[in-house]
Amino acid sequence: MPNISRDEVAHLAKLARLAVTEEELDVFAGQLDQILDSVAKVSEVAGEDIPPTSHAVPLTNVFREDTVRPGLTQQQALAGAPASEEGRFRVPRILGEEQ
Repeated sequence: MPNISRDEVAHLAKLARLAVTEEELDVFAGQLDQILDSVAKVSEVAGEDIPPTSHAVPLTNVFREDTVRPGLTQQQALAGAPASEEGRFRVPRILGEEQ
């Protein structure tokens, strides 16, 4: 007995704003039915004594600790800029050039 009907697939397609043909409804119903069967099989295997996992192998955080370090001053940051104005980087204007 199928887990999902053609009408349910049509309703899901409508909610997702997908235009599907009559033939696609049959195909998608079969595919979704297989997906639901696979999920049901996994649910049968998972026991109470097995904790849920997101990965097959344990993961370790590889990021370093955040440390406060001195940054550049405004003058140091602007020293290598080709142009600056009022303490900021000056860049060529690009808005409105198409007009």
